[in-house]
Amino acid sequence: MSFIEPAGRQADTEYRPPSRVPESWLALAASIEPQVAQCFLVSARCGCFMQAARSLNVKATWLRKQLAQLETRLQRSLFNFQGNALALSREGRQLQARLLALAEEDPPPLAEQPQIRLAVAESILHDILGRDLIALLRRNASVRLHIVTLDSDLALHAVSADLVLWLSDCQDAPPGPSFATQTPERLARLDYLPHIAKRYSRPAARPGQLADLDDYMLVQWQPDRHVDSFAPWNTLVEERRAGVAQVQSYGLMLEMIRCCACIGLLPHYMARFDRGLVALPGLFDQPMQRHLWMAVGTEARHTPQVQMLVELIRHTLDERREWFQVPR
Repeated sequence: MSFIEPAGRQADTEYRPPSRVPESWLALAASIEPQVAQCFLVSARCGCFMQAARSLNVKATWLRKQLAQLETRLQRSLFNFQGNALALSREGRQLQARLLALAEEDPPPLAEQPQIRLAVAESILHDILGRDLIALLRRNASVRLHIVTLDSDLALHAVSADLVLWLSDCQDAPPGPSFATQTPERLARLDYLPHIAKRYSRPAARPGQLADLDDYMLVQWQPDRHVDSFAPWNTLVEERRAGVAQVQSYGLMLEMIRCCACIGLLPHYMARFDRGLVALPGLFDQPMQRHLWMAVGTEARHTPQVQMLVELIRHTLDERREWFQVPR
C-alpha cells in the first residue's frame, strides 16, 4: 500500500499539530480585575463560599455577588453543586487553569497580614471576650493574632503588646505596662463576691455569715493571693487549716465551684455568665473591687487591625453593660 502526498506538500515535511487556541471567552481572563480573580481562585480552592470569604476577610454575600457578576460577564456558569459539595464546572476549570497560568507569568505580590499582639487579663478573656474573639476569627481566617494572658502585675510589666487589657485595684492612674502606650482608659469596675453552685446550696440554707463557710471547701485561684483588694478573702483562706484548694488554672477553679460544692471568689457578673452559680453577699464588710483598664501601644495606635479589636472590646462591654459598673 502506498500513500499519495497531497499536492504542494513534500513527503519529508515535518508534521506539526495545530496550535491550541483558547476559546474566545477565555481571552477575557487577562482583563479580570485582580481582586475578582482572587475571589474566584480562593473559592475554587476552598470549595466553599463561606470559607473563601473567611480567608479573604470579606462578607460571603459580597463574595457571591462578585462571582455572579463574573459569570454574567463571561456568560458562563463557573460553579455547580454536586450534592452538598461546591465544584467547578467545565468552564470553571478552564478559567482556573487560565488564571493560574497568567499568575505564573506575573505573580501577584503576597498580602502579608501584620501580627497583632493582644495581652488580656485571663479572667476577662475567659468570661467576657472569648466568645466574641472566636466569632471574629471565624469571620476572618487571614488575621494574625497573638494572644497573651495576664495573671499578675509582674506579667503586665513584662509583656510587650499592641493592645492591653488588665485589672487593677486603682481607679485613677494605675501602673500600666512598661512599654509606651496612649493614655490608659478605665472601662469598668468589677465587684467580687464568693460564689457557689446553686445545686449544692438551697436558698434557705445558703451561707449568710463567715461561720457558715466552715462546712464548705474553699477554692482559690493562686494569682488572687497577691491582689491587695482581695485581702478579706485571702485572709480567710490563709487561716483555714482544712478544706482549702489552691489552683493555678482559672478554668479549673470554675469547674470546682460548679461540680465540687466549693466556694470561690468570682466577679459579681458570674451569675449572669453561668446561671448555675449564685453569689453569696453579706459575708464580708469590706467591698472587694477591681477596675478594668485598656491601653493601645503608641506604635500600633493607627493600625486598622488594632482599631478593629478596640471596637470589638467596646461593643462587647456595651452589650454586657448591666454586668459591670461602667464609667460614664
